[in-house]
Amino acid sequence: MRTLQLGAAGDQLSVLCLGAHSDDIEIGAGATLLSLIARGVGLNVRWCVLSGAMERATEAKASAAEFLSGAASVQLETMPFRDGFFPEQGQAIKCWFEELKKRVSPDIIFTHRRDDAHQDHRQVCQLTWNTFRDHCILEYEIPKWDGDMGQPNLYVPVSASLLQRKIDLLISHFGSQRSKQWFDPETFFGLARLRGMECRAPERYAEAFFARKLAVI
Repeated sequence: MRTLQLGAAGDQLSVLCLGAHSDDIEIGAGATLLSLIARGVGLNVRWCVLSGAMERATEAKASAAEFLSGAASVQLETMPFRDGFFPEQGQAIKCWFEELKKRVSPDIIFTHRRDDAHQDHRQVCQLTWNTFRDHCILEYEIPKWDGDMGQPNLYVPVSASLLQRKIDLLISHFGSQRSKQWFDPETFFGLARLRGMECRAPERYAEAFFARKLAVI
């Protein structure tokens, strides 16, 4: 398997993180972001949560602050779109994406997976591709009861210690999600172990993404 780097020590990367809900980015790409920061990559991050209202907005802000504590710069944006009703709010969300495009031109975009079973997630992915047509877009995965896991084609091996930190932060920051049966450390460890097995990760763990279009020179 050919190994490529998202970023090396001393590099500066502009990263756009998009999540429908307050814990999505952390679940899908949290260990990858922690790994890039630990490697010495200067991350300039815009972190956008589209349904961050009331308690979930507070969770989003506190979690992002810890996940990105070593980033070069952070801009956090939470929007009040209604959880579970993104397709019905399509015009308003599309307008927000168009405004966002005027403000950012990132090197990497982390967004939801196109085939995700959650309608909010699919809407965010569709509008990401509609809006950012000349960017590196990596789609992350969210485990859930729907059983909609796919076959990713891009892997980021992560250390056991950084995976543990990701999971500790998830459990500590998202009290609103602890009642959900799938939201526990075993789920997150299990998925990372499976993806680590698929890419033969040195420390056995990885996060995986769907890279639908990449240009390599």
